[in-house]
Amino acid sequence: MKIFKTGFEGLLIIKPDIYNDTRGYFFESYNNKSYLEAGLDFLPVQDNESKSSIGVVRGLHYQLKPFDQAKLIRVIEGKIFDVALDLRRGSPTFGKWYGTELDSESKTQLFIPKGFAHGFSVLSEKAIILYKCDNFYNPEYERGISVMDPDLTIDWRTGETEMIISVKDSGNPLFRDAEYNF
Repeated sequence: MKIFKTGFEGLLIIKPDIYNDTRGYFFESYNNKSYLEAGLDFLPVQDNESKSSIGVVRGLHYQLKPFDQAKLIRVIEGKIFDVALDLRRGSPTFGKWYGTELDSESKTQLFIPKGFAHGFSVLSEKAIILYKCDNFYNPEYERGISVMDPDLTIDWRTGETEMIISVKDSGNPLFRDAEYNF
């Protein structure tokens, strides 16, 4: 596997080694020993999977401490534009976001450390996304930030496709009004 820095402390792009032959392909999507050897101390305790259609925008989601989560994101089918927003006060990238395309062809993954909000838009007809998390979901500590926050100016890359945002996500506050404790 190859790990690339993003300019945001702890936020990493991971490109796995893929072995192709006439039968198909094989790759390790997660190996704790390999991660530790690469300096990544990440031990997932929960896997989440979502399926969405083109134009769906989910996010920007996070959980407050002590239920904050680091996440490893990969696309099983399709293509997304994945976004991580730094909520860590004192970080040089606080309040800034990083976005990258992830797809099922390249198998590239995004590692999002604790202290970030996460969201994505679906760029293909459908997308299935797998999230490995290092802490359990706790609805009392769940928070969100509006994906349409004009101060963040996130280009979700949906083009002419109508954006589909859930009622719940539509009610998320702006970044300046959001609660976070990182």
